[in-house]
Amino acid sequence: MSKSPDDDRTTLKELKDRVAVFVRERDWQQFHTPKNLSMSIAIEAAELMEHFQWLSPEASQNPEPEALAEIGEELADIVIYSLSLANTLGLDLARTVEAKMEKNVRKYPAERVKGKAHKYTWYEDKSEV
Repeated sequence: MSKSPDDDRTTLKELKDRVAVFVRERDWQQFHTPKNLSMSIAIEAAELMEHFQWLSPEASQNPEPEALAEIGEELADIVIYSLSLANTLGLDLARTVEAKMEKNVRKYPAERVKGKAHKYTWYEDKSEV
């Protein structure tokens, strides 16, 4: 990436390409199978959860700067493995996320779920069953 990366200027393609180059330069494609990458995402997600495990909801909102840096690293690991999985499977993440968001809009209509945190099945009309 030629410019300094940040969320406002960096594309998913640039990130996916950066991850692909990193993996290729180390000859790690052989290890980056969907099975291994999905397991790595789960492992990193567990490491992320450790940072919040014993915090109150309020304390989790304002981590100390050192903790926030560590949280960022765990989140970056999850994103990197996710990008590598998308590369391995040939997924277009922008299309995949957009399709999932459209599905979420249907599953969680704002007028029915606003301010509520139930699973989508809780909102289904039981009279239609």
